[in-house]
Amino acid sequence: MRKEIRLAGRGGQGQVLAGIILAEAAVTYDGLKATQTQSYGPESRGGASKAEIIISDEPIDYPKVAEADLLLCMSQEGYDKYAHQVSDDAVILVDGTLVEARDDAYSLPITGTAEEKLGRVIVANIIALGVVVKLTKAVSEDAARRAILDRVPPGTEELNERAFDEGLKMAGEIACRR
Repeated sequence: MRKEIRLAGRGGQGQVLAGIILAEAAVTYDGLKATQTQSYGPESRGGASKAEIIISDEPIDYPKVAEADLLLCMSQEGYDKYAHQVSDDAVILVDGTLVEARDDAYSLPITGTAEEKLGRVIVANIIALGVVVKLTKAVSEDAARRAILDRVPPGTEELNERAFDEGLKMAGEIACRR
């Protein structure tokens, strides 16, 4: 098993943190191998950012994603830049609240759900992580949940668990459409 995942967005949306959590879930709780790399634009907030995660049960010889099996875009810039750098059978997801995409992408109301259902836009990245975990099956849901709880600030555990559950539910709706 080998999964290559790219999370693209703007600085401040938490995609790098989501990538770190995903890699930690793989290594710490599922006993897999993982690499996680990240890059930012020149601005810390609002500039382009991406996280790349490779998860495998075999050694990983190169840490960068060549062709993503799953691409999640939380910004239009990320979608425009990376939508063509995916494998032939890749799943492309976009935050439909923020991104206009072609018909080959699944549009999900990630940020809208964070704001409307949970009252906090800041957990959109954890909703997105729930979608990624459910669709890729790269790590177990339990491992992801445990890694989330290891990383989130004290006092926000319940909110982040609810956000993760919203993402799992959202991914289930996609699976029904595929």
